[in-house]
Amino acid sequence: MTDKQLRVSKIENGTVIDHVPGGQALNVLAIVGIDGSGGEQVSVGMNVPSDRLGRKDVVKIEDRELSPEEVDVLSLIAPRATINIVREYEVSEKLRVSRPERVVGVLSCPNANCITTEEEPVESSFEVLSDGVRCGYCDTIVRDEIADLIDND
Repeated sequence: MTDKQLRVSKIENGTVIDHVPGGQALNVLAIVGIDGSGGEQVSVGMNVPSDRLGRKDVVKIEDRELSPEEVDVLSLIAPRATINIVREYEVSEKLRVSRPERVVGVLSCPNANCITTEEEPVESSFEVLSDGVRCGYCDTIVRDEIADLIDND
């Protein structure tokens, strides 16, 4: 093993999220609803060397495959991420994330006056921009801290 190889064991079944921008692994865990209290087995490599990104994060989640909605939100903070689905220690699917045109019901609008933050039965809807997201109801634009808007209820 060379010094540049990642020293994390293979997983039998689950998901490996690779090519995440350095420092974003904890936001990835927030997107998939993992905070350490649920007993999930997770391996995280942060700020590891990457030819493509300079530095990257890698997240391995045992016995869990991501939903399409989770992948959509993940694409907002890690647009060049790859999702590897592992079954029986082998990569059975390798996917690149793609940014959707819209995400519905997964982000909370930061505008306290937005109809989606009231007690109305309105599901949030955000248009995905090249550099952020725009609320479909009040037009609030968010460029940074998108991970803080994730609605994990």
